Amino acid sequence: MAIRQPEVFTEMDVAGAGRYVMKKLPEVTLAFWIMKIAATTLGETAGDLFAQTLKLGYFLTTVALFAIFVVTLVIQLRARRYNPFFYWTVILSTSMAGTTMSDFMNRDTSYLPAGEESLGWGPQGLGLGYPTGATILISLLIVIFLIWTATGLTFQIRDIDTFRGEALFWAAILVSNTLGTSMGDFLSDSSGLGYAGGATLVAGLLAVLFVLKYVPPIPNVVLFWLAFVLTRPLGATAGDFLTKPTAKGGLALGTLGSSLVLLTVLFGLMAYAHVQETRKGLHPGDHIQPVG
Repeated sequence: MAIRQPEVFTEMDVAGAGRYVMKKLPEVTLAFWIMKIAATTLGETAGDLFAQTLKLGYFLTTVALFAIFVVTLVIQLRARRYNPFFYWTVILSTSMAGTTMSDFMNRDTSYLPAGEESLGWGPQGLGLGYPTGATILISLLIVIFLIWTATGLTFQIRDIDTFRGEALFWAAILVSNTLGTSMGDFLSDSSGLGYAGGATLVAGLLAVLFVLKYVPPIPNVVLFWLAFVLTRPLGATAGDFLTKPTAKGGLALGTLGSSLVLLTVLFGLMAYAHVQETRKGLHPGDHIQPVG
């Protein structure tokens, strides 16, 4: 049960029995997953908007979006309590950066439209391909989880209340969103399923994870991280379905229009989350739980 407590508690307060800690990450609810899918879909359309539509290229866009990610992450890490606008802005920035990081890793000039020799300034991509890129990202994600395990810190999002724990959480988020982009692009471009088919497959896998939630032997924390990774390819395939030409199986709504609509939806959801936090009778983000 949440306790009203005006004082802000820091990491130093975790060790003391009977003390309280400030929660900086959200509760995992249905609204959480809706916002995650909206943010990852917007990350796909916005990343493509800058890199492809505005022709900045994957390299320059990746550098710019990674810098934005760092800025938003610093704001989140320095915040003293959970703020929906801070948290979901970092999720969005990891999704956008993950989109162009994945594209830069996996693609090269062979992915350019006929008649075009380059896209933007700088290197055109590493051309690793989706299988190799995904293998590298999976390995990196495993390393992060191994380091996380070695620290002894919790994987449960609702219980993360230290700087180190949150830093590891965001490292896993950035890599998982980049990996999810690679998976989504593979399903859309190389698997033969197309955009709608890829989105349907990922949605089906998420439905299976939801059912497995009620199977006692399977830890919910494992299901959470699997679902977190899979919502990214869902967003990637859904974003491509919205923006790509009808000749390729998309709706041809364009990256700009789709991004503006998705941004409006996400901003509205963040505002709703902010109101919900306020109605709890605490300052936004004052998820305070007893320790010990």
